[in-house]
Amino acid sequence: MPLSIGDQAPDFTLPTDGNGAVTLSSFRGRNVILYFYPKDDTPGCTTEACGFRDALPDFTGAGAIVIGISKDSAAAHDKFKAKHGLTFTLASDADGKVVESYDAWVEKSMYGKKYMGIDRCTFLIDGAGTLRGIWHKVKVAGHVDAVLKAVKEL
Repeated sequence: MPLSIGDQAPDFTLPTDGNGAVTLSSFRGRNVILYFYPKDDTPGCTTEACGFRDALPDFTGAGAIVIGISKDSAAAHDKFKAKHGLTFTLASDADGKVVESYDAWVEKSMYGKKYMGIDRCTFLIDGAGTLRGIWHKVKVAGHVDAVLKAVKEL
């Protein structure tokens, strides 16, 4: 069943860049921006990541942290972060279990060919672990600003 605003966000622990790990429930008491993206260092994903990077002081000022998730390896995340000066956590969901628990594994179509891939989507989770905002099929332009506005309204 798809996740809805008001649902509890599925908890997870994933490996991250820098040989770390992140557990969602460890951020209780803080707002979390969890965004799923298809692939490190591709045009749309880079633009989105740099948008979150540039707005990170505003998110931090609003009491929120940002976590990006893709199926790329933690090593790939390290390269992506270094290349673009990303200053927030990137988590690796290589087996796709977290992607699936957030309804972010979807059928896509390119040039008439259907395939499965990550839906560019974002979830705003409040300090109690409740979903307060959900954006599916994200268009990168203007998205970071929309998420920041939602965080500030919590």
